[in-house]
Amino acid sequence: MFLHRLRLTHFRNYRQLDLAFETPWTLLQGSNAQGKTNLLEAIFMLATSKAIHATQEREIVGWQAQEEPIPYSRVSGDVQIDGRHLELEIILTPREDGLNYTKQIKINGAPKRAMDMVGLLRAVLFLPEDIKLVDGGPTERRRYLDIALCQIDRSYCQALSSFQRILLQRNNLLKRLREQEVSPAAPAVDAQLAFWDEKLAQQGARVMARRHNFLLELEAIASERHAMLSSGRERLALHYLPSFNPGLLSDQEFTLWRQGLLVEAPRRRLDEEQVQAAYLQKLAMRRARELTAGATLYGPHRDDLRILVNDRDLRIYGSRGQQRSAALSLKLAEVRVMAQVGGSAPLLLLDDVMSELDAERRAMLLAVVEDAPQVIVTTTDWEDFTPEFRRRARCFRVCSGIVEAVNSE
Repeated sequence: MFLHRLRLTHFRNYRQLDLAFETPWTLLQGSNAQGKTNLLEAIFMLATSKAIHATQEREIVGWQAQEEPIPYSRVSGDVQIDGRHLELEIILTPREDGLNYTKQIKINGAPKRAMDMVGLLRAVLFLPEDIKLVDGGPTERRRYLDIALCQIDRSYCQALSSFQRILLQRNNLLKRLREQEVSPAAPAVDAQLAFWDEKLAQQGARVMARRHNFLLELEAIASERHAMLSSGRERLALHYLPSFNPGLLSDQEFTLWRQGLLVEAPRRRLDEEQVQAAYLQKLAMRRARELTAGATLYGPHRDDLRILVNDRDLRIYGSRGQQRSAALSLKLAEVRVMAQVGGSAPLLLLDDVMSELDAERRAMLLAVVEDAPQVIVTTTDWEDFTPEFRRRARCFRVCSGIVEAVNSE
């Protein structure tokens, strides 16, 4: 797996860019706010079909695009995957309202769905703000799991997309029923919700079971990495925390576990059918509550990931150093799992992370870099990397959206 060429047009602060990657290691140096992170975001977008730092597509369209007859943004990459050469392309064009943009996906020039692109070019992105995986909200952790799993497992991506679509339709129905002040016991309510409950539970069970089972794989490697980072003093554990009891514990134990009073989590894999049955039961039992709220209160959209060190929740009790180490351990484990499942190591994208790490953590990260087929790294300071690393890498300087090859020695 190798990215040979990246082309950008009106992508953030890049008016035009045509950048060839000729060596396994690429080092991009520049001051802050010059476009280094934007470049990595564009590459990661080719892997995931989404911009990691944007909530809406229009945010990534450069202001220079307004000079075009039709404003647009384009990200294109020539990649080699398992012996095949592919051109991956994302084009953003304005909708009729003039405010939002439509995203077009193309593979070798042929229109495709976003789902068809995800997972072709697999990538793991290291960011300074990865600490939010530990100290941030549940949305950050769910997003992390979804991005990783969608690149690994296309069936997961399909199940997640189906679940989100069904969830939207079910929530719309719950809102209408609330506005109509319909009794939860009314036969019409049961008939309307039963159909969506079945579909929601089927796809939701697939998402939950895959997340839980993926974390079991991730924990085995992440705990090993974290033990190395802490010189054996700390034991890392990862727990998938569902919004309802999927059947791995008794109801009493599950309540204690949700409250953090029971720290030992079950290590068994989840079965989809078992989760689906428990999900349907929960929806039936809490129907009145959901009608009052006008929203679906249970399911993978409400789940979380708990990260513990020595049986203590890092989000609450961890120091900044412990939280940063745990986030790094998670990312390092993701690289290994992705390589095991996909048969080849993913592309590594490191955004100015060396300045955030001490010597020991830098050494561990560079050891992973040695095994990767391609690594693209950004930095503000050449001295964050050894002379040997800089000699082996192709070095560029980034300034105001212009990328130029340099000799860093």
